[in-house]
Amino acid sequence: MSLKRNEKKEWAKLLFLRENITQKEIAEKVGVSQKTIGTWIEKDNWDKMKNCIMLTRTEELTRLHSQLREFNDHIENKPAGQRFPNKAEADALTSIKSAIKAFEGETSIREIVDVSRDVLTWLRPVDFEKAKEISHIFDQFIKSKLK
Repeated sequence: MSLKRNEKKEWAKLLFLRENITQKEIAEKVGVSQKTIGTWIEKDNWDKMKNCIMLTRTEELTRLHSQLREFNDHIENKPAGQRFPNKAEADALTSIKSAIKAFEGETSIREIVDVSRDVLTWLRPVDFEKAKEISHIFDQFIKSKLK
């Protein structure tokens, strides 16, 4: 199976941002040179990205549900007979609900990488050899999702 260069770069970026592994390890997993990884890191400012706080899917869903609850509370607090959304509110509610549905229905590569990392972190102290074996399986699975 052969990944396109941009797919390799995206996978490398995810590994760099989310894993605590060396550039050499990233290069081996992704199938490029360590020099290429270094170039991507420098050229695309991955160091700065790594330092930024990124919202997780759960945090984003929590924020969207909070907005939805606030909208519904606002509508509920209107006077009797006026407890319905106006056009702008209805549009905003529809947008929020669509965003929630999209987040709840998809699994991103980042989430797959996160779960893979969590499983391997748990398994390493229990069975190091099995963790090494499963690591390769996770890598193959992630590559298949990038197609």
